[in-house]
Amino acid sequence: MEKVLLIDDDEELTTLLAEYLVEEGFDVSTAHDGRAAIGKATSGSVDIVVLDIMMPHMNGIELLQRIRRQSAVPVLMLTAKGDDVDRIAGLNLGADDYVPKPCSPGELAARLRAILRRAGRYAPAPEILRAGDLVLYLASRVAEWRGKPLDLTGTEFSLLEVLARNAGQLVPKQDISKRAFGRALTPFDRRIDVHISSVRQKLGAREDGQSWIQSVRGQGYQLLQNH
Repeated sequence: MEKVLLIDDDEELTTLLAEYLVEEGFDVSTAHDGRAAIGKATSGSVDIVVLDIMMPHMNGIELLQRIRRQSAVPVLMLTAKGDDVDRIAGLNLGADDYVPKPCSPGELAARLRAILRRAGRYAPAPEILRAGDLVLYLASRVAEWRGKPLDLTGTEFSLLEVLARNAGQLVPKQDISKRAFGRALTPFDRRIDVHISSVRQKLGAREDGQSWIQSVRGQGYQLLQNH
């Protein structure tokens, strides 16, 4: 089981990501302060570090510099969306990859696996999620529907992954938002509904004319299983 050290001062986000990564088969430890994390990150006891740029006391760039003086452990940076300066600085200092925040937990897990494979620290297990005629290849984030490629955006893949993991069950919109988008649902937020509409069109209708993704008004969505 690959050991991940997740360093971020946002405790709510850290808990959300940690819970998802544990479900994905990772052994996760956390830290919320750069100073407290340096010992763990360079101890040789973790396989990869997920490091937020913006933290109190010691920011991610400074912490990355200190890690690289003592260890070659793979590091994935969490950066603010569109913050090219921090992203470039992190990569130049030896970060292996970056993910802009907010990120979907599914994308984070896929990036971690890709880095670990390149570093020779990951023995890949089958990463295929099946729900009826839907097949999701989690590592490559490629989808198939009824034996043919299904063209999805990254967000649509993350959303469909959440529904496929709970096929036949109603998934509350709040859970979908946290697991697919990495953030809590806010009032009047229609992103989920917009993306669901797009995915419905791509899946087409069932033989009975109904959509493969059913909704319960104001509550959530359910991916129907085959007859």
